[in-house]
Amino acid sequence: MRLEARPMSDRHDGGTGMARAPRFVSIFNPIGRRLAAAGLMGPNALLTVRGRKSGVLRRTPVAFVDVDGRRWIIATFGDVNWARNLRASGEATITVKRRPQSVHAVELSPEEGARFFREVLAPFVKRLPVGRLILGLLGASDILSDPEGAARRRPVFELKPAG
Repeated sequence: MRLEARPMSDRHDGGTGMARAPRFVSIFNPIGRRLAAAGLMGPNALLTVRGRKSGVLRRTPVAFVDVDGRRWIIATFGDVNWARNLRASGEATITVKRRPQSVHAVELSPEEGARFFREVLAPFVKRLPVGRLILGLLGASDILSDPEGAARRRPVFELKPAG
């Protein structure tokens, strides 16, 4: 599979507007940050990105996919703050199993995102024993049932080593 990454300035948001994560995320995130930093949160990683307005470094656990040497993160809850910060910055640090790495992030277009959901994420999720259940609990089962619609609502970034 070949995905063509587009520069951040070519983003087409499909009218998603600003999104907010469910309330449980703000309660869980302090714990999730520690678990993700320690490498104990399954297919997740810790994203550290500079705030687009404040300039303050922000850390949040994110859905992380690593397949065949390529890596992506998914804004499961839509165009939330960390996705807007990453879009503005284009760079961040991703920590996976206690190993931080500086990365350059390239946002996929909705068409590329749909192809990613169909060809990369769906097989990945189906291999996880509770993959479908997790997507359902997160309100993201549309990633499997309607990848085109999900890609318009859920930003996906491919991560490449910085430098």
